[in-house]
Amino acid sequence: MASTFKPDDANQVEEAISWAVSNGEPLEVVGRSSKRALGRPFQAETVLDLSGLSGVIDYEPAELVLTALPSTPMAEVVKLLAANNQMLAFEPMDLTALLGGSKSEGSLAGALMINSGGPRRIKAGSARDHLLGFEAVSGRAELFKSGARVVKNVTGYDLPKIICGSYGTLAAVTKIDVKVLPLPEKVYTVLVLGLDAAAAVKAMSAAMNSAHEVSAAAYVPADLTAKSGVSYIKGAGASVTALRIEGFGPSVERRCADLREELSGFGAVDELHTMNSQSFWLEVRDVHYLVAPMLEPVWRISVPPSAGATVAAKLSAMDGATWFSDWAGGLIWLQLPASDDAGAGAVRTAVSAAGGHAKLVRAGQEVRAAVPVFHPQPDAIAALSLRLKESFDPKHILNPGRMYAGV
Repeated sequence: MASTFKPDDANQVEEAISWAVSNGEPLEVVGRSSKRALGRPFQAETVLDLSGLSGVIDYEPAELVLTALPSTPMAEVVKLLAANNQMLAFEPMDLTALLGGSKSEGSLAGALMINSGGPRRIKAGSARDHLLGFEAVSGRAELFKSGARVVKNVTGYDLPKIICGSYGTLAAVTKIDVKVLPLPEKVYTVLVLGLDAAAAVKAMSAAMNSAHEVSAAAYVPADLTAKSGVSYIKGAGASVTALRIEGFGPSVERRCADLREELSGFGAVDELHTMNSQSFWLEVRDVHYLVAPMLEPVWRISVPPSAGATVAAKLSAMDGATWFSDWAGGLIWLQLPASDDAGAGAVRTAVSAAGGHAKLVRAGQEVRAAVPVFHPQPDAIAALSLRLKESFDPKHILNPGRMYAGV
């Protein structure tokens, strides 16, 4: 019979995991449950529900540090920071719509557990680069902490880097310290219209190598621009190569003007100002263009930016393929028609040849059970992953098999 533990504090989390260890009972660790459809399907008789551990504990705008409980809604964090003209610079994604949810319910810990990173990742890094410290209970039922509320803190193993992206398989996080940064005063986006994928990668590369401090670079093919909620993008009738510049007003205007001149040789150029820019980059961040149809699988593909156009060309040759790219061509979001294997063989062949990796972000439960969701690891890396799992969780109590079978 299924049961649920819903602790109110870290001590109760420790007690619940201690019970599970003693009884050899695997736990499905969840926060606000918005990302339950990510990863391999895992059915546990017992759920460790951390949604009761919610709320901001401490926030010091002058110190650029926020401390919160794990299930604090991301919307609450963003609102609090915005009121102080600050932000989470890694731009945590909101996957609610992509995964079929009706409203944004993601948590701070959820973003960290999947190592979320939006368009600004090419400049500011991902979630793991902004996690200063945390407290958690391991699969040994031991409460531990790592890091601190300071940026310069390097002693022993860098556990914040390890815990990010672990999908709850190593420990149940009970407290989080994150770094925050000031919001930019203005956000402009330089657009180059009508480029094919190869020319777009060249334009993005030129922009990233310029002195204009581009903070995001994306390419949306012509067949997807009509799905945009930004009127200028929607009505472009052509592909859009977008380069974001942000910061103080006069600096942004000057850098945009110079970048437009430098990119004019690639094609027609234009720009979006702050409100439209913010709306557009939210669409890119949250994979808005591939939300529908819901039954079609979606892949998240990471490759060297220089290989982005080549890989995209191979993938777009697949029947029914739809895609766009972020991270200056290094991140490809791909949607394919529904099938028994979500096109895994062809996708991973194309990606592996470029030295990249592919993760199946959206698919039915049966497909995610049959197809490796995360890119298969070389034997040496797989062995290391297993050793890491067993160091934190020797009895495989916490979300076993969520990422890889047997881990």
